[in-house]
Amino acid sequence: MNQYLLATYGSPGGGSGEPPSPEEMQQRMQGIIALEEEMDQSGTFVFGGHLHGPDATTVVRPGENGPMLTDGPFVESKEHLAGFYIINATDLDAALEWAKKVTDCIGNVIEVRPFGGTGKAVDNMPG
Repeated sequence: MNQYLLATYGSPGGGSGEPPSPEEMQQRMQGIIALEEEMDQSGTFVFGGHLHGPDATTVVRPGENGPMLTDGPFVESKEHLAGFYIINATDLDAALEWAKKVTDCIGNVIEVRPFGGTGKAVDNMPG
């Protein structure tokens, strides 16, 4: 089984530029809960979460005198990373099917990216 990142992207006010109504938000939340239950029951769901907006971001950059901290997102853009899922999937096609379900549920762009290893540097070294 492979692991994939499903990164969800949003923009202020959502795709339409307007914030969703309370009814739309409730409908989305019900869809997300149902989708996450489906992921969990199928053994797909590993971890996921919603992120605060880009105004809550701090960036750590290399500097001449050591790391520098700056407020704001790494890249200024209309869309921002809003949340993510880490899922188990047999292959990219299966991960893409889950990404389609997430997109249908939340109405935002999803970026799908396979993991290259366990996250431990030793396990990811070439050779």
